Amino acid sequence: MYGCETWPTLRKDRRLRVFENSVLRRIFGPRRDEVTGEWRKLHNKELSDPYSLPNIVRVINSRRMKLAGHVARKRESRDVHRVLMGKPEGQRSLGRPRRRWEDNIKMDFQEEEWGTWT
Repeated sequence: MYGCETWPTLRKDRRLRVFENSVLRRIFGPRRDEVTGEWRKLHNKELSDPYSLPNIVRVINSRRMKLAGHVARKRESRDVHRVLMGKPEGQRSLGRPRRRWEDNIKMDFQEEEWGTWT
């Protein structure tokens, strides 16, 4: 999770959640069905019940928004502010533009319904 504040999250979200569920299934192990008496894997809903921490995607989003708050409070002359909030000069390459860190922040704010990121 080191440096996850700057990760661009797209389809990796699903893969991270799948990985987290597989680790939790290994930790909690199989469960015996009360009706049939057979052993079975835990369902995703059953995994989230004993595991009290939020899922990995929410942790990444909250850390990203926390970093965004720190960057927003920095002066514009600071390097961190210029790198993360600055507009690069020159021409873009051909094709679809890559998702930027700021785009991820805007999506996080919309998902949490906290207003808009400026």
